[in-house]
Amino acid sequence: MKPEIAIIRIKNLRLRTYIGINEDEIINKQDVIVNATIHYPAIKARQSDNMNDALNYKVITKKIIALVENNRFSLLEHLTDQVLSIASEHDWVEYAIVEIDKPHALRFADSVSLEVRYQK
Repeated sequence: MKPEIAIIRIKNLRLRTYIGINEDEIINKQDVIVNATIHYPAIKARQSDNMNDALNYKVITKKIIALVENNRFSLLEHLTDQVLSIASEHDWVEYAIVEIDKPHALRFADSVSLEVRYQK
């Protein structure tokens, strides 16, 4: 990894959405937990201390929240891919990972999660 790469981590963003294909999942919102990691070259931001030279993680997070909370998803794969599209949409992003947990999806497990990655 290049020394000027910065890593933004959005950890345990807890949201509610319609996710799944079973009748109960279609009718009731469920909890999901979003984790995103975004790599970008931040040398200008580190030197300038100017917000225009940095990725704005608040803007990214608000887009993720709007996507998740205002839509319905049948598959965790589709939801995770849509969130990855937001996390990696800026031209500066070189690498991104999104993992989404669906707590209590399986009877004897804390959660089921899916992870997808983007690399420029």
